[in-house]
Amino acid sequence: MLRVLTTLLCSIVAGSVTAASTCESEAPWQEWQLAKAALIKDNGRVVDHSDPKLITTSEGQSYALFMALVNNEPKLFRTLLQWTEAHLAAGALDRQLPAWLWGRQSHNQWGVLDQNSAADSDLWIAYTLLEAGRLWHEFEYTRLAHAILHNMARQEVEQLPGLGTLLLPAPFGFVHDGTWRLNPSYLPPQLVTRVAHTLPREPWQSLARDTPEFLMDASPAGIAPDWISWRDNQLQALRPDEQEGSYDAIRVYLWVGMLSPNAELADQLQAHFRTVQNFVDAHGSVAEHIETDAQHHWGVGPPGFSAALLPLFDNTGTGERLRTSLARSNFADQGYYSQMLWLFGQGWAERRFRFDAVGRLVPAWLSCS
Repeated sequence: MLRVLTTLLCSIVAGSVTAASTCESEAPWQEWQLAKAALIKDNGRVVDHSDPKLITTSEGQSYALFMALVNNEPKLFRTLLQWTEAHLAAGALDRQLPAWLWGRQSHNQWGVLDQNSAADSDLWIAYTLLEAGRLWHEFEYTRLAHAILHNMARQEVEQLPGLGTLLLPAPFGFVHDGTWRLNPSYLPPQLVTRVAHTLPREPWQSLARDTPEFLMDASPAGIAPDWISWRDNQLQALRPDEQEGSYDAIRVYLWVGMLSPNAELADQLQAHFRTVQNFVDAHGSVAEHIETDAQHHWGVGPPGFSAALLPLFDNTGTGERLRTSLARSNFADQGYYSQMLWLFGQGWAERRFRFDAVGRLVPAWLSCS
């Protein structure tokens, strides 16, 4: 697979679309340039400097791949993908789901720290490869996306009795004694819809059908939990992180907010989750922790939380407060995760990308290529 990827560079750079620059009329994406300089090494590894092991996660790789596609940077995309395949999937991303965690091991060696995959990152990688294959007319990316989705269907998608078809967080460690532990933020509806539109067969059709209802049922008060358990035919909060929403849950509002207005159930989903506006203060800061019964909250989230809510509250007074909060903040001072949330929310708000009704990516550069 790596040999095949190596041959792609010339064809990509030669370009079946306009090469790696945005439209001349489009303002440069300054925050993305800062993030690249701070987080991405020349070899394509995304580094989270907040951990002393200088970790790399499959999540970080997947988000950087998406941003490289949004900004029409095929060379960077290929470098990121090549590092991901070589170091997280033993050189065979078409046969092995990527390990979720890589970094400094004992005795100052470097390598995989946890071989388990992360289903949300797998979905983002597969989705971004699908869209890169379509937008850059690169069949090898499309083929690789299909291979990843095939492996996901076998290892990470499961029919839960009484609940429906859902994405397990990973192949191992989240099913014990009749209890399934789930993460709502692992299911961006537009990504699932796009996959089901591309692969109109099971389990993707059922996953696309069941995802919106699951997201709302897991958040009856409109406040998404970080995690939730399915046990005895009901969704239950069995652990403290299932009774509140914080660093995982913030992404649920982000994904739902970025849905196309023409997407199925978009209005219903967005109305359901706008409860979170009660936890945006007068200065546009967002509560760091919110109890899922919407009764209590504590802490102040990083600026990335404010950016994550921008799509859900676009063109509203709440949205203006969120923008004011970001204007007072310094992107360069943020850590990896806050920066990534900021890039998603701001990139969408600045119309650098959109998703259409069936989840296809619509980057700004497409209109000028």
